[in-house]
Amino acid sequence: MTTRQEAADRLRELVHGARRIVVFTGAGISTESGIPDFRSPGGLWTLNKPIDFSDFIVSEEMRRENWRRKIEVDKTMKIAEPNRGHLAVAALVSRGIASAVITQNVDGLHQKSGVPDEQVIELHGNSTYATCLDCNTRYELEAIKSAFEIDETLPTCTFCGGIIKQATISFGQAMPVEAMQRAQEATLDCDLFLTIGSSLVVYPAAGFPVLAKDNGSTLVILNRDATDLDTFADLVINDEIGPTLSDAVGLN
Repeated sequence: MTTRQEAADRLRELVHGARRIVVFTGAGISTESGIPDFRSPGGLWTLNKPIDFSDFIVSEEMRRENWRRKIEVDKTMKIAEPNRGHLAVAALVSRGIASAVITQNVDGLHQKSGVPDEQVIELHGNSTYATCLDCNTRYELEAIKSAFEIDETLPTCTFCGGIIKQATISFGQAMPVEAMQRAQEATLDCDLFLTIGSSLVVYPAAGFPVLAKDNGSTLVILNRDATDLDTFADLVINDEIGPTLSDAVGLN
């Protein structure tokens, strides 16, 4: 049986020997920054049933509930800082070894850690700002939340009158076409696909590790718990993300 140290040493070898790495991240990398995940026991979706996109569109009360939850979640999200895992990923990008970070997360911590925005591919959107669903105008959150907290006024677009929603992908909402295309292109162009902190149960996002492996890339899965793709990977490490990745990248 491979020991933790042997697995960490192997990861270090793979990272340093790679020509082009794509990093794929899920909620597990951000839980070490204090951000709760969605699916685990006690996670956000076990406490509150997700609001479907269609319900958000047709129901003002569902939109109000969405903003109530957003304000509550942001009490944790706003103070979160990048951890050692994020900084290790940022180091790979800054050294020119990693070409892209494909993320299921919406917290913006990869950008906050120093990864250029153009190299972060957000499959599920970004919770740090809002957009109009009709004309795609971007809105910052503070003014929206301040107005909502007074009398639960729902935000509407000042340009077209459309519905404003935090810029995340909800249940029932179409995946972003451009982000999915960029993720596919990056996946097909890498020789090491490094999956970090993802349970790999959410599709179509979880299909990218399979695509990478089928295309001849080395597939590594670093996650605290087992995933359904572990038998498919070249290396699996079930350990803490920050310390393990920092060691592999040489930040310790």
